Amino acid sequence: MNRHIRVDDDRTGHRIVPEAIRRSDRPADRLSGARYGNRPTMKDVAARAGVGLKTVSRVVNGEPGVTPETERRVQEAIDALGFRRNDSARVLRKGRTASIGLVLEDLADPFYGPLSRAVEEVARAHGALLINGSSAEDPDREQELALALCARRVDGLVIIPAGDDHRYMEPELKAGVATVFVDRPAGQIDADCVLSDNYGGARGGVAHLIAHGHRRIGFIGDMPRIHTAAERLRGYRAAMEDAGIPVEDSWMSLGVTDPQRVRRAAEEMLSGPSPVTAVFAGNNRVTVTVIRVLAEQTRRVALVGFDDIELADLLQPGVTVVAQDAAAIGRTAAERLFRQLDGTLVTPERIELPTRLITRGSGELPPAD
Repeated sequence: MNRHIRVDDDRTGHRIVPEAIRRSDRPADRLSGARYGNRPTMKDVAARAGVGLKTVSRVVNGEPGVTPETERRVQEAIDALGFRRNDSARVLRKGRTASIGLVLEDLADPFYGPLSRAVEEVARAHGALLINGSSAEDPDREQELALALCARRVDGLVIIPAGDDHRYMEPELKAGVATVFVDRPAGQIDADCVLSDNYGGARGGVAHLIAHGHRRIGFIGDMPRIHTAAERLRGYRAAMEDAGIPVEDSWMSLGVTDPQRVRRAAEEMLSGPSPVTAVFAGNNRVTVTVIRVLAEQTRRVALVGFDDIELADLLQPGVTVVAQDAAAIGRTAAERLFRQLDGTLVTPERIELPTRLITRGSGELPPAD
């Protein structure tokens, strides 16, 4: 009997064949194969190779007691079926899932690239998988992501905080989830943290501008609630106070780091009867926008940025920066995390890594007036 099949055309001209017809028209041998979500098991391998389940287990785990011929048959079955060993049960028997989580602020921020890579390298050296995600500087999203990773039974977490209240992690810490906070300390709980010397770095960068004759120095930073922004502003104020220079309110601007806000702040500082002669940029995103604004100025303005930026040495003049060692921060945090897991760390500590002033020319320009 002939089948009458209705085939419609959609608006693009593509022919639409009902899914039931597509399934029924497939060859029988394809229907009998593996479908999405049904991964081959050791039982499937054993059946195909004509051996027992224990023999397959020995081959998969590299254990002795299997003849070369049998091992060859098992391996052929593994290759044919696309079998992959499921490590979940094995690691759970050991009380570990061999995975750690990394909660970043922004995956697109260049600062977090080397940091994330360093965490991953340490995790890999310990036979663990790294799972990461971005909070997008949203405290609620940070909490949701961190708890979701805990629900998936990661052994530990490296968290770059977006919020200032981390009491939500207390049950997880008590349950044995190793946790290290990075770049900013945890809020309202006692936990390990690995930071840069934000205060000292900013203080040294501003002192460098003062040493080159500047007295009117602007500061453009991130949101004041963020630990790093607050510490860098504190360093700026300390350097100015050390030099006996009163700071005018118009010289300081903190807020979101989108280019429009930073541009407005920089243009306001650079205009008027007593414009600033130098700018200290509070992070890499601020620095990039300030460079664009300074390129439009008719007079040369000195610049020091916190965080290094790509191609900073190729600009004219090169950009002087207070550089953090992001890789060292990530490596230190991850190593501390695994020391927690090994039981060799008990008391939480706050570790501050030094920054480094890299002089390239922009921070050494003298005042234009």
